[in-house]
Amino acid sequence: MTSLIGYVERQAMKLFHASAIVLLLTVLASAQVRSRDTEAEKTKLIALENAWNQAQIHRDGQALDTLLADTFVYTDWDGTFMNKLRFIADIKDPTVETTLVANEGVEVYFYPGAAVVTGAYHAKGKSKGRQFDHHGRFTDTWIQMNGQWICAASHTNLVGK
Repeated sequence: MTSLIGYVERQAMKLFHASAIVLLLTVLASAQVRSRDTEAEKTKLIALENAWNQAQIHRDGQALDTLLADTFVYTDWDGTFMNKLRFIADIKDPTVETTLVANEGVEVYFYPGAAVVTGAYHAKGKSKGRQFDHHGRFTDTWIQMNGQWICAASHTNLVGK
């Protein structure tokens, strides 16, 4: 009888170990899929940031309209606070000619249904006839709505160069 109990205990331990291994492999595979998904979303958000830069250079209000939430808010480097309509009007201002907007050191931080994108930027051009050459930092908050990323808030500030 004791040999039967020992046999059952050994079989139960084997089943337990096999189940633990299957569970571990499932968790690892799931983590790899999430990692790939996160990398794909990071690439997508950086592409959206670059599309924003191009829209700014080309004064493309329609492109910006698709990138920004209706409740979008923006704080400019000089402290000016704008909603979506004012921001797009500012970008389309004919007295401002932006010739360069480039990001570097971009980082993406994910949260459930949201992401924060940070980085440095360099912008050059002319505003009301005067040259500008800005180096700054930005923080953009993106949210997912209907499966699409849209920017809900943005903040920029200048840094010395």
